[in-house]
Amino acid sequence: MSLYLKYRPNSFEEVVGNSTTVKTLQAILHRPDPPHTFLLFGPTGCGKTTLARIIAASLGCKGIDYHEIDTADYRGIDTIRDIRKMAHLSPMESQSQVWVLDECHKLSNDAQNALLKILEDTPKKSYFILCTTDAQKLLPTIRNRCSQFEVRPLQRTELYQLIFKIVGKEQTSLSEEAFEKIFEISKGIPRAALVLLEQVLALEEKERMAALESDAFAVHDSFLVINLCKALLLPNTPWRKISYILKELRNQQEDPEVIKKVIIQYCTTILLKQEDTKAALLLEILLNAPQFQDWPGLVLACYTATVAGK
Repeated sequence: MSLYLKYRPNSFEEVVGNSTTVKTLQAILHRPDPPHTFLLFGPTGCGKTTLARIIAASLGCKGIDYHEIDTADYRGIDTIRDIRKMAHLSPMESQSQVWVLDECHKLSNDAQNALLKILEDTPKKSYFILCTTDAQKLLPTIRNRCSQFEVRPLQRTELYQLIFKIVGKEQTSLSEEAFEKIFEISKGIPRAALVLLEQVLALEEKERMAALESDAFAVHDSFLVINLCKALLLPNTPWRKISYILKELRNQQEDPEVIKKVIIQYCTTILLKQEDTKAALLLEILLNAPQFQDWPGLVLACYTATVAGK
């Protein structure tokens, strides 16, 4: 299991950083009548969805009454219409039912207008938690309807606390120099830092700094590339999800050759830990085809691996 999943907080007490947001949420959720709509905003990988799950648990929601929807994949008005119908039903096995709408700014304009109607008149036992990296793309009327909480990257001391706690639990070690480089590359984003930490710990200690200083980690949005790697290796990932990540990286003008190196390093790390047919296939495609150094070539490589791996 990936480190960021293995050590994902399950309660407010386990959350590192964002203390003001956490304390405010705890206080609000202890009220007899907490708000029914929350908006969590901030950079990717800072813990918005984790906090949403903790909020849901605090509201007495569990099991089939908890709904987490990636609106990057389900962004149309039909999705919101289905939610509106379900929101008026009673919870099946909990005190409440909760909908977490991840990347909610990707909802179409019609879908946002439809969502506004249920946010303005939310049933007593239904709650909505909106998570976004770009709150300004939401309708102002939606933002104003929500209790808003910013989730920020960790400060150096906070990330230090998190990483070395995990290093201790993993019964290994990490140099201060390697930590500083992880903090620099991840820009304090905990999930990106833990993905880097996992890759670094898979290497011999003498190889770690050389890997961290290589251009394989010189991507502006390293976490987005790691998301691409994971999507490529997961079974039955739809091509539309992989193509979406590739388009985001191209829009950010990332170097496809550097992305290729990150994928190669990621697959190598996976194979050193366990058998993985898809990782081996992707490595074979990328290593044996030098034409995959430009964008069309990289897209073709990812598509070939996706289709062949099904």
